[in-house]
Amino acid sequence: MKLTQIVLPVAMAAFASFSTHALAAVDADAAQALFKKNDCTKCHSVDKTKKGPALKKIAAKYKGKAEGQANVIKNITTGVKVKLDDGTEEEHKIIDTKDQAALKNLADWILAQ
Repeated sequence: MKLTQIVLPVAMAAFASFSTHALAAVDADAAQALFKKNDCTKCHSVDKTKKGPALKKIAAKYKGKAEGQANVIKNITTGVKVKLDDGTEEEHKIIDTKDQAALKNLADWILAQ
C-alpha cells in the first residue's frame, strides 16, 4: 500500500510535467505562419467549422491518443481523401514543407487548440 502511495503521485507528477513541457515547446507563431502560408485558413479556423472541421474539433478527436500527432501529420502531408461536412470528399492539401520539425510543431499546435 505504501508503495502505491509513493509511486502513483510520482508518476502523475512526471506525466503532468511531460504534458506541460510538450505544450510549452510549441512555437505558436511559427505554426500559425505555416498554417496561413499554406492557406489552411481557407478551410479551417480554430473554433468554427468552415469547409473543414475546426481545429478544436480535430484536437478533441485525438485528445489523449498517442497517434494524434502522426495522424495530423499524415493528413497534412499525404493528400489523403477527407470527407467534408457537406458529405463530399476531396484530397487534403499538402503542406508545402519537408521540414519534419515544422510539421511536428504545426501538428502539436493544432492538437493544443
